[in-house]
Amino acid sequence: MRIRPATSAAQPRVLIIVQNLPVPFDRRVWLECRTLVESGYDVTVVCPQGEGTGPEQLVDGVRILAYRPYAPGGSALGFVVEYAYSFLATARLVLWARRHGRFAVMQACNPPDIFWPLARILRLPDGTRFVFDHHDLCPELFRSRFPDGRPALLEGLLFLERMTFRTADRVISTNDSYAAIARARGRKRPEHVTVVRTGPDPQQLRRREAKPGLRRARPHLVCYLGVMGPQDGVDIVLRAADVVVNQMGRKDVTFTLMGSGDCWGELVAERDRLGLTEVVEMPGRVSDEVVADVFSTADVGLSPDPLNPLNDVSTMNKTMEYMSFELPVVAFDLRETRVSAADAAVYVPPGDVEAYARAVVDLLDDPQARAEMGRRGRERVERTLAWEHQRRGYRAVFDELSGRDRAGSRTVRAGAEV
Repeated sequence: MRIRPATSAAQPRVLIIVQNLPVPFDRRVWLECRTLVESGYDVTVVCPQGEGTGPEQLVDGVRILAYRPYAPGGSALGFVVEYAYSFLATARLVLWARRHGRFAVMQACNPPDIFWPLARILRLPDGTRFVFDHHDLCPELFRSRFPDGRPALLEGLLFLERMTFRTADRVISTNDSYAAIARARGRKRPEHVTVVRTGPDPQQLRRREAKPGLRRARPHLVCYLGVMGPQDGVDIVLRAADVVVNQMGRKDVTFTLMGSGDCWGELVAERDRLGLTEVVEMPGRVSDEVVADVFSTADVGLSPDPLNPLNDVSTMNKTMEYMSFELPVVAFDLRETRVSAADAAVYVPPGDVEAYARAVVDLLDDPQARAEMGRRGRERVERTLAWEHQRRGYRAVFDELSGRDRAGSRTVRAGAEV
């Protein structure tokens, strides 16, 4: 394995650990990596390998060290085995990378909340500071996915979360709901918690020329992008498509559902059982180029996340990406979804599949409403949600912990670069 030699003190090393997605496929983490590199940091990422990638890459100045992923299944025991394997594989790569120079800051992204021991190991000889990038609420994720799960497993997740918060020098939360949990359940001081939303890059994510062939000879295209697990609501999309096509008799709509996950095979089988094979395309995980083509051609973006303890307080990245491409959104009425989308979405009572289907059809039949909601969504991204509005707060955390703000090197004060 080839690793770059240690860099100078003027270019502090940052280690970023991700377990649930490969980089650069993880859009939030990739935006963070690019921000740090552009700010003069030396960035190393440890993550699982993506499709067609090897154990080491250098992408846009970011060194990516990757291990072969292992996911034995979607059961609670399967997750325990997967996380134990991921921890050991990550620890091996972290210790290898450490041989070539100390890390000024280590960032761990969850789920899972298992990497705090590595932060403590690096802290002992090197004084490495620890940033917890709080992507998900693991206890709520467990409660949402396994409502009848063993209480001991839930207690274990709460312990891991508590230790992660306790070890972290700073917490970066994806929204205000998560920040409130970091302060209350995590007992973090308010000044040690920074909200950094997963804002899309409006320069990269913007509507371009449509590809009519993606509609598959039908007037309308409706799309979904995201993970396909038990808590993601893709089964609701299929049931809503069944209402639109087989009950309402609408033969003018194509559905394209992009993404993969534990439930992908079951969902494909359910699609076929419902007789939707010709109208619902499920290509699995696709490239950014395909996503952009589909979003630029589609009429409506779907955010079918059901109401549960996790989803109600979580920010859905797909919702903001739809908005970047001027797509109106159909979503269930969840707290943080309203914060993100505001009036760029139609909100349906949670769990009402028929109302969800009607909302989709109503938008398809009202091009003026679609255009206005799309305009509002794009404007909200550009003015408030875009990564350019989030990156300053993110970078400031690293400048403080690495001492660069005291050294006066491209620091951020009063919201401006100096």
